[in-house]
Amino acid sequence: MPRAGLTPAIVVAEAARLADEVGLDRLTLALVAQRLGVALPSLYKHVKGLDALHQQVSALATEELAGALAAAAVGRSGTDAVLALADAYRAYAREHPGRYPATQRVPDPNDPAHVRAGDRAVGTIVAVLAGYGLTGEDAIHATRALRSALHGFVSLETGGGFGMPQDVDRSFAQLVTALDAAFRSWPAVDPAPDRSAPTAPPSAR
Repeated sequence: MPRAGLTPAIVVAEAARLADEVGLDRLTLALVAQRLGVALPSLYKHVKGLDALHQQVSALATEELAGALAAAAVGRSGTDAVLALADAYRAYAREHPGRYPATQRVPDPNDPAHVRAGDRAVGTIVAVLAGYGLTGEDAIHATRALRSALHGFVSLETGGGFGMPQDVDRSFAQLVTALDAAFRSWPAVDPAPDRSAPTAPPSAR
């Protein structure tokens, strides 16, 4: 029997649950329609297509992750803040293995809620890094370093990429401790030279 009272929000929430069950790459409109007990054509009344559905799942997941990061970091600073933030990031990826990859999608500029969620997540990281005295461009580069390290670790972990017998929790703790040390002694790096520009011969220098 078709499900009564179906709304776009219900469709997106069910799609997010399905993504966690089967994987984001296997999420299809047909699966969502089947789960909700509606014919596939009926689903198009609530979502424009598969890419639009993925975007909306991304917006939902990004808001959830932003909330988890903000809750973990509140009232903390420095080492305590980055440890709590990293733990919250990893916990979300482990609890939501399907919707987590959707958080890596660039927010849709036509979806204000998605943009706000992305800004909130990044803003929390920037605020934590400010506790290390990192601001301006340094904060941007450090944010990229933190995101890259955490995303790489949790992607390998949830994908079964760690096969060695050593404790994975300890590996994660070592990673975050190393990041903390890096943020405390953030290096000043000169921009890389433009290797595309022609170099004058020694006699012309």
